[in-house]
Amino acid sequence: MDMVLDRVRAELVAAADESIRQSSRRFFKEPVQSYGIRTATVTRLARSTFSEASADGKAVLFDRCEDLFASGYIEESFVACSWLPRVSGEFVREDLDRFAHWIDTYIDNWASCDTLCNHAVGDLVAKFPDTVQVLIDWTASPNRWMRRAAAVSLILPARRGAFLDEAFAIADRLLLDEEDLVRKGYGWLLKEASRHHRQEVYDYVLLHRQTMPRTALRYAIELMPPEMRREAMKKG
Repeated sequence: MDMVLDRVRAELVAAADESIRQSSRRFFKEPVQSYGIRTATVTRLARSTFSEASADGKAVLFDRCEDLFASGYIEESFVACSWLPRVSGEFVREDLDRFAHWIDTYIDNWASCDTLCNHAVGDLVAKFPDTVQVLIDWTASPNRWMRRAAAVSLILPARRGAFLDEAFAIADRLLLDEEDLVRKGYGWLLKEASRHHRQEVYDYVLLHRQTMPRTALRYAIELMPPEMRREAMKKG
């Protein structure tokens, strides 16, 4: 028995709202297990329980996070995703293997994937830039969430102007991916990269616009001026 997790789950059950649970389904194509709780409420719960959850050290915190991911409830995954970045100063390279295991084993929706990868995974890769090759390797995974994770883990570093070459390498490998959510993932990555590297991303889009799926292309050019967007959308 873990008193911290018992408290978290008791508060989630108490806050559950069937109307929210039903309405949240429209955001997902796949079935998602949910208590039915607004994200802001889950975030407050995660914040209020972090000190207790982390009191026994990072290893125990990671074990608690794994338990939350394994539950299958999206709100429990959000609690774990909120706790993890708070110990990013303690991350070591080997933690990426644990993150990969969680993604490959437990993640089953875009929201949990993005929340874990944007922050915890992105923080680790920013701290240890040489680990970015691992993300590139994830693009070959048969698991669509691993492939999406390859792209969305670089969202925040790309927003700061980092990892442009690696963003293009990931986009190259995911260019014709059959999964719409994977296409949206690398399109989003290119969009964030365009904040500091507009011309480079624009040139990349022009180079690939004949084959790049329109969903990914629209995401990639979203922040560009209208005339650039019009030119990028041309085919033939």
